[in-house]
This record gives sequence, C-alpha cells and structure tokens, in this order.
Amino acid sequence: MKNEWNKRTKAVHAGTRRSQYNEVSEAIFLTQGFVYPTAEAAEARFIESGPDEFIYARYGNPTVAMFEDRIAAIEGAEDGFATASGMAAVNGALMSMLSAGDHVVSARALFGSCLYILENILTRFGVEVTFVDGTDLDQWAAAIRADTKAVFFESISNPTLQVVDITAVSKLAHAVGASVVVDNVFSTPIYSNAIAQGADVVVYSATKHIDGQGRALGGVILGTKAFIRGTVEPYLKHTGGAMSPFTAWMMLKGLETMDLRVRAQTFAATRIADGLVGHSKLAQVIYPGHDSHPQYQLTMDQLGAGGTVIAIDCGSQAAAFSLMNALEIFLISNNLGDAKSIATHPATTTHQRLSDAQRDSLGITPGLIRLSIGLEDAEDLLADLMNGLKTL
Repeated sequence: MKNEWNKRTKAVHAGTRRSQYNEVSEAIFLTQGFVYPTAEAAEARFIESGPDEFIYARYGNPTVAMFEDRIAAIEGAEDGFATASGMAAVNGALMSMLSAGDHVVSARALFGSCLYILENILTRFGVEVTFVDGTDLDQWAAAIRADTKAVFFESISNPTLQVVDITAVSKLAHAVGASVVVDNVFSTPIYSNAIAQGADVVVYSATKHIDGQGRALGGVILGTKAFIRGTVEPYLKHTGGAMSPFTAWMMLKGLETMDLRVRAQTFAATRIADGLVGHSKLAQVIYPGHDSHPQYQLTMDQLGAGGTVIAIDCGSQAAAFSLMNALEIFLISNNLGDAKSIATHPATTTHQRLSDAQRDSLGITPGLIRLSIGLEDAEDLLADLMNGLKTL
C-alpha cells in the first residue's frame, strides 16, 4: 500500500521510525555513537549491521535514515545516502564509482562547482572527461564510447535552464553499460521521474527545495541498494561526508511541505515568465515552462512543469546590476529553491571563476540574472521586476 501512495503522502509519512514514546514529530537522535549490550554484540554489528542497527553517525543514524528512506520513496529509488552538502553528494556519487583510466561524458552546462569536480578533481586522478552540448543527442552519441563508465548532467542546467532528454541519453549510455548520474536540483523531487526515465543515480542538493527555507546545507545520493550500500557508503563513511542528525530532522520537516511549496513557486514562476516574455528592455527570458523555450515540449513530457527558476538577460552587466539593485522583494544572494525570492548574477558569483570564453560557450552573458521564485505573491514579484526594469 505504501508504494502506491502519491508523492505528497510519502513526503509526510515514508520512512518514519518511532521510539518507544511513539512521538508524532520525528525524533532527533543527536548522538555520534551507539551502545552495545555485549562485546560480542559489538563485534557482530561491525561484521554486518541490520537495517535498524547503527554504529557511528558517520556511518548512519536513525534520524538520517528516516530522511534517506523518505526521499528515496519520493524519488522511486531503492535507497539513498544523505550527505553534508549538495556538492558532497555530487563528489561522492562520482568519486565512489570512478577509478583512474575511466571515461566520463558530461554535459558542458553545469554549476561552477560541478564543473570544478569534473575538470579539476576527476582529471587529477586519471579520469578522462569529455564535455558535450547536453541538448545535442548527436554529440552524446559521438562522445559515448565502448569504455565509457558514466555520463553526468544536470536535468535542467544552472543557470541557463537547458533541459536534457534523460530517456534518450540513458538509452545511449546503457547501450555501452555506462551509468547515468543526474543532478536533479532544478527539476525537484516533486516533478522528477528521472529513475523511471532511465537514470541510475540521482543527486540532490537538499539545501534547495528540500529544506526550502535557507536554514541548512545538505545533499543526498539516490540509486539502487547495491550501489548505495556497496559503492557510495564505503566511500562516504571513510571520507566523512555524512549529514548531521539535526540537519536530517530539518530536511524531514522540509519534505512535509515541499510539494505545496514547489507547486506554488512553479505557479508563480509561470505567471512571472508570461509577464516578462517580450518585454522591450529584456534581451531574453528563459523559462522551460514557457512555449518560447527550445525544449518546452521535452520539459512538459519529462516533468510536466517548468520549475521554480527563470533566467533573464538584461543586455549588459550594468543593466543587470541596475535592475537587481532596484528590486525591493527579491533578495540578492546565490541560493535557490528558497521560500524567499532570490536574484543572482551568475557571471560575477556562482560562475565567476570560469573564463570569458567558457561563460560565452555556456550562454552565461554579462546581462544574465537567475531568478529563483519564492512564496511571495506572484503579482507582487512581477510588479517588483517591472519597477526594476524601469531603471534600465
């Protein structure tokens, strides 16, 4: 019966573990270690732990396990491993599965820190990485080789909102036995069907929509039980990227309202994009849920909605800064998926370490602003942007 629940129900109830007190709200097991009744019991647990037996918080914790089970149920994955941040999840997923001499094909349009892992860290340890235009299936087909170990991409890229065809890329990768690793942050667990569409591993920054209130860093890696417990867990428990129990409790609370928040944010984003498209002072409005987007139909087929993020191009950095500085509701920051609306200038913040040529190739122009739509009234947000545009 539980497997038949809809995502909103799973987000409230899946994975719950109650103590002997039968509390309504999930308990925070704020402990780094656990006691064994005998020395023999300690020895047995280190040889093989049961599903509700724990050793050390770096290996697992009851509160963290509740979060892992709940987000896995929402995503349709067999298991998950919670991490200290979204980037710990990306690093853990890739580093745990790759060795020197392996070949990875990745979409070029990525968050700056993801690019750093692929360009600087993996290559430093002898992994060969080939970058492609994630929207071009011919480039994927040409780059994937018989010895390719994994492909990696953001289902919706940060910050230019390119949408990658998960099903098509997965078919190409699986034809040579390669694993498909998807960073799914912009798609959100609410709209995602990535595993059903062919992804082997799904990664989230829980900092974004899962927490959704700007409180804590967190991440999660989702996949088969064999991959999570046989590949990811040994790597992360020895390298120390585990989520804290208190953070896991906050993420559980975030999951309870995530469906309501994300759908409200998406409704507002759609209204705002509709209001901005065609504005004379904008060079471009990018929103996957608007029919002007080049992958609009793919977005509708793959997700059914455009998500919570819009990108606009004001034509120049000076114009972008002028607009951002005039905003009264939108906050200038670099997070997304928050209850508060946020404006980010990627070229000078999240992607500032890239060269001009790299930013040009990714479409990150000096005038580009990433707008993460929050829970404020959509008409107020649109009016705030319209007032800002008057300054240009």
